[in-house]
Amino acid sequence: MEEYKSWAEEVLKLVRTKMDWVSEKNKDKIPYQTDENGDYDDRFSVEYASHGAAADGISWWTNGFWGGIMWLLYQDTKQEKYLEIARSSERKLGQCFDEYYGLHHDVGFMFQPTAVADYRLTGNADSRRMALHAANLLAGRFNPAGKFIRAWNDLPDEDTRGWAIIDCLFNLSLLYWASGESRDPRYKQIAMLHADTAMQYFVHPDGSVNHIVEFDPDTGEFVKSHAGQGYAEGSSWTRGQGWALYGFTNSYTNTGKQEYLDTAKRVAHYCIANLREDGIVPIDFRQPAEPELEDSCGACVIAGGLLEIARYVPEMEREMYLRPAVRILKTITERRADFGEGCDAIVWNCSSAYHGGQHHVTMNYADYFYIEALYKLTNTGILVW
Repeated sequence: MEEYKSWAEEVLKLVRTKMDWVSEKNKDKIPYQTDENGDYDDRFSVEYASHGAAADGISWWTNGFWGGIMWLLYQDTKQEKYLEIARSSERKLGQCFDEYYGLHHDVGFMFQPTAVADYRLTGNADSRRMALHAANLLAGRFNPAGKFIRAWNDLPDEDTRGWAIIDCLFNLSLLYWASGESRDPRYKQIAMLHADTAMQYFVHPDGSVNHIVEFDPDTGEFVKSHAGQGYAEGSSWTRGQGWALYGFTNSYTNTGKQEYLDTAKRVAHYCIANLREDGIVPIDFRQPAEPELEDSCGACVIAGGLLEIARYVPEMEREMYLRPAVRILKTITERRADFGEGCDAIVWNCSSAYHGGQHHVTMNYADYFYIEALYKLTNTGILVW
């Protein structure tokens, strides 16, 4: 572990240097992706507000990760500028409550690394109120008949009333926090019922996972699974694998329920068995060999989840999870990271989906999970999720 820690500390020197100027350059933005010039966009800008789709602008699901990166850096460096940028981002995010229609299950991704992190670190009363508000919206999406949290709002060509997705396991952290903070068990009960449903219907015996599962919204009965952002139905979208192995571990952290950790380990073993020697992670573990499409973002999520599992297993098991996590992170660092001044983002070759998605681009949450994983190796900072 000391060898891994020393390596991560060296890489974090590069991260600190890069984020010092990137944070200043983008301090008034809520960024998501870089353009052809390497400059971050701004989800708070008029450009996105004018799209007419609230979910594309201030309610965009990744909008919490910029603030999350700032809180990670603040814990590490103690520089007030990171606190100030995180707070500014958080205040802007609060406007999505007024728009309302753009919000869905991803309020956990938005407010756990921002408002909850702020409250945990500083005791900010406004952050507590904001996070509890978000938790109530998330709990309100629970379908009692099917015991799942509805993922997306209405889509033009799809009836999504009965859709649940594997990503939502991460959003449950907001409910676990709200339950502890308010001493109201209902938030935790909803989170655990959803996690139990995910164990039953999303995770296959071999550890591969579905992205989308459709239930009858009235009866709660299972209808079918959908390929979602993966290659095909029954395939294995790698970022979804990451959401599952990391997400179930988060549920174990918050509940102590052994089945959650066992499920996370089953998914992890599948990922480890399918991980290439060079540490490159495809969009889908079951995609064709050509074209060679990869997703560095999914790689970073898987690495973070493996490191989280390593915290809970006996010492003799720990290397089983640490070694592949570090292999992924070293591959990102050596082959898919930009620490120079030509691009605001660090992690390259991220892909949103196999079919019709953006391929080999930057995404701010890849940077978040990459930086978070490095801090896990150095044991720096509070538990975000």
